[in-house]
Amino acid sequence: MSAPAKQRQVSLRGASAKEISRDALLEKLAHDRELRSYQRRASAAALFIQRVWRRYIVIKKVSEQLREEWESLADCYEDHMSGAWISNNLLRPFLFFVTHSPILWRCQIRNVKCITKCFGILLQSISSTDTQKNFCLLTVGTPQEKSAWLHQTQRLVSLCLFILADCSNSSHPDEMVTVTALSMRLLVSLTDVKGWKNFRTRDINDADLAVKRLIRYMTTNTNGIYSCFRKYILRNAPQSSSWRNTVSSLENNLLITASAITLCLRPFHSMMLNDRDTGRIDVYEASKKYCIYVMTVPYLTRYLPSILLPALKHERVLLPCFSILLTSEDKLFDEMLMLDQSDFATKEIPPLGWALANIVNLAIEDDDSGSYGCFIQGLDCKLYTHAVNRILEKFVPWLESNQHSLKWDVDEMLMTSDCIPISANSDKCTDIMFYFDLLKPVHQQWHLRKLLSLAKDSYGAPNSHLIKQTSDNQGSFKLQDVIYFYYYFLRIFSILNPANGALSILNVLSFTPGFIAEFWEAFECAIFGGTVHMSHAVKQNKETILDQTEANSVTRQSRSMKESGHRWATVIQKISRRSNDESTASPRDIPQIPVESAADSYDSWDIEAMKHGAQGISKYLSCALFLFCSTYAHYLLVLDDIEFYEKQVPFTLQQQRKIAASLNTFVYNSLVHCANNYRSVIDIAVKCLNLLYERDCRHKFCPSCLWLAPARKGWIPVAAAARAHEAAFSNLQAVDVSTIPAVSSILTTVPHLYPFEERVQMFRELIKLDKVSRRMTGEVSEPGSSSIGIVVRRDHIIEDGYKQLNFLGPKLKSCINVSFISESGLPEAGLDYGGLSKEFLTDLSKAAFDPEFNLFSQTSTADSTLIPSMAARLLENGMELIEFLGRVVGKALYEGILLEYSFSLVFVQKLLGRYSFLDELSTLDSELYRNLIIMKVMSPIYL
Repeated sequence: MSAPAKQRQVSLRGASAKEISRDALLEKLAHDRELRSYQRRASAAALFIQRVWRRYIVIKKVSEQLREEWESLADCYEDHMSGAWISNNLLRPFLFFVTHSPILWRCQIRNVKCITKCFGILLQSISSTDTQKNFCLLTVGTPQEKSAWLHQTQRLVSLCLFILADCSNSSHPDEMVTVTALSMRLLVSLTDVKGWKNFRTRDINDADLAVKRLIRYMTTNTNGIYSCFRKYILRNAPQSSSWRNTVSSLENNLLITASAITLCLRPFHSMMLNDRDTGRIDVYEASKKYCIYVMTVPYLTRYLPSILLPALKHERVLLPCFSILLTSEDKLFDEMLMLDQSDFATKEIPPLGWALANIVNLAIEDDDSGSYGCFIQGLDCKLYTHAVNRILEKFVPWLESNQHSLKWDVDEMLMTSDCIPISANSDKCTDIMFYFDLLKPVHQQWHLRKLLSLAKDSYGAPNSHLIKQTSDNQGSFKLQDVIYFYYYFLRIFSILNPANGALSILNVLSFTPGFIAEFWEAFECAIFGGTVHMSHAVKQNKETILDQTEANSVTRQSRSMKESGHRWATVIQKISRRSNDESTASPRDIPQIPVESAADSYDSWDIEAMKHGAQGISKYLSCALFLFCSTYAHYLLVLDDIEFYEKQVPFTLQQQRKIAASLNTFVYNSLVHCANNYRSVIDIAVKCLNLLYERDCRHKFCPSCLWLAPARKGWIPVAAAARAHEAAFSNLQAVDVSTIPAVSSILTTVPHLYPFEERVQMFRELIKLDKVSRRMTGEVSEPGSSSIGIVVRRDHIIEDGYKQLNFLGPKLKSCINVSFISESGLPEAGLDYGGLSKEFLTDLSKAAFDPEFNLFSQTSTADSTLIPSMAARLLENGMELIEFLGRVVGKALYEGILLEYSFSLVFVQKLLGRYSFLDELSTLDSELYRNLIIMKVMSPIYL
């Protein structure tokens, strides 16, 4: 039987030779072929290396020979110096042996001396009054002379820029600084026709044309003046951020920097050329490279001497850069982000961020003290704002995507940029704080007022025209440009300094007179379309309801003040009658009206423009909403009740209701639609909304239907809501916020959207579900043999309860079987089926909350609410006892036991992690509150 085809072997070498299979033979042939190919490549590589090495040896020998001949020739140049002699006999050999030398050898002392000698001869020739000796006279000679001059000067430019960029003053400092200064002087002379001597008037155009071609080569080349200037700055700048306006005291260093800046600005002084001029400088390309390489230098305005800054601040320099930033595509900003900063110590801020800071500083006039007060003369502020916004559009997304990799020292970040001294120590102040210092002009009132005045001048008063949701138009200037400007800066400050970086921006936005009111007026037009979206009948019905409500409210408040010391009696006395008239009543005080009218009342507070949440508004409205909520939430922190209700600043109570209704509708629908991609604007809207709701809880200014309006059609049964909430949070991981159902998000974020009675029912339902869950897991929830039994002495109820219950942890949810010991020391008869444990909790809370026990004290208000006592820390286990009382209150809530004690609102707000308003301070320290109010309304001249 024959073997299978795969195993059959074929002899290819005859019977006398060892047989080999076909596959093995093919593999061997392929291996031999690869070996021969490798040998051919190796031979070719060896020949190439030999040619390169021989060429290097020959060039080195020729260069050495030419250099020796050149040195002897240069020593007696005065006898032969002319323009043609310099070009043919001096520059040709010099450029050969210098430019063909290795980089390291090019910076040797001997070569440096040759460069110094050659540059000195060239400078002497250019400044010579003898026409025959002037090297630049070749620019008006024969075509061959013109071509030779341009070619040689271009190579000189490359050599000089190499010296500027790569020859750091760390090696051979004296020689290298001198030759760098000399090379910059030479470039300045070569590119300045006005400095050339003895040129006839008819030859100026030819000379000017040659210089423009040279400048074009110098500025548009990849390794041109801009990239080399950037390298020079980064390599020679102090490697620390703890310096301001520091530059070497050496005269040569100042000369180098000034000359380099002069060369960088050459194209901007030639922008008025005729378009048909063949030597026209490409200002667009030069401006592009200027923005990429110069504008992105860290601390540019701090490193350069103040005497040089006016040149960079000239309008003919800034305006082309602004135009480039506006018209360029994303490639320009990508190139900025990819720039290398390895030579500089500050790497936390990308080059695009430094471009932003430098532009802001260059657009501002500052004095010697570093203070700011106005924009530079001749600046187009509209173009400035558009250009900054263009950078911000690219910089903020980069920060948001990289904010997790930014790690700051929290203790150092608690400092503000205003407290940074001029000679600050880098150990105490981080680079980010100095970056904030560069952005200081942005958060000053004059800056905001200037931009607002420009917006008003464009369209008159800040109305609906200022808030148009159109595409960016560089020729127009609207309020939306100002809003974008400060929105992006607020995001930058918040990301780079989460501790308190945004305070400076929020302060200027909140306390600039009139800004918040104008902002809301424009924002209101965008939301309501200039009018409130409600019918005339609805408006009339609403006004009738409010009038009846106000009358009932006044009557009820008057009766409450006489019959009982209601906690708001003092507040109502302080606030004028008008604020009481404006406030609305609780749900039980709203008069009975027809069902249709009630529905219309709810509809009037469900804002149509906000019904789709964060996903249903434009990018501009999202930014405007974020900025408004951030600003107004910050302003509400210092707004007292007299200003809010009586003076009604910055908004009337009717405007406050519109704001609350808009935010309420927006937050609800955003949570319903699970807009997790818009968390920043949703979070800040929730913060502002909660501040308004908490103020409304303290003293009514909104009808209850306003808070309930958005969710009234989406209410689900209490039991179902509780089960959904429990299921969501029982399986939720800490980082997986997106999996929270909408109902649970609303319950935890803005619970006021559900009526209070339903929230209480949900709470009881959650406790019921928890008890069922514990019963299913085997834990005891009913009285019985497995209940926790404690023995309590009636005259030591606090101490015995603390010792036996404080350390139970979750077991405290179990049923407690209490046995009392009477004051005479005898056990009391009786079995605990719930009554004794309830008696124990009420007696324990009564004794512990008694002010005489010194754990809690009463406030000075009429309702005498409770706050922790300062003397509690002096008691043995005083703080632990207060913590234990918190567990007792929680146990009472869990079991449905009512405790007849009320805590101060300040204390409750602290427990909930919420902000306490300024007026609530009067319940803790009336004298401090009074003094703060006096300081707040006091004229600045007395402070």
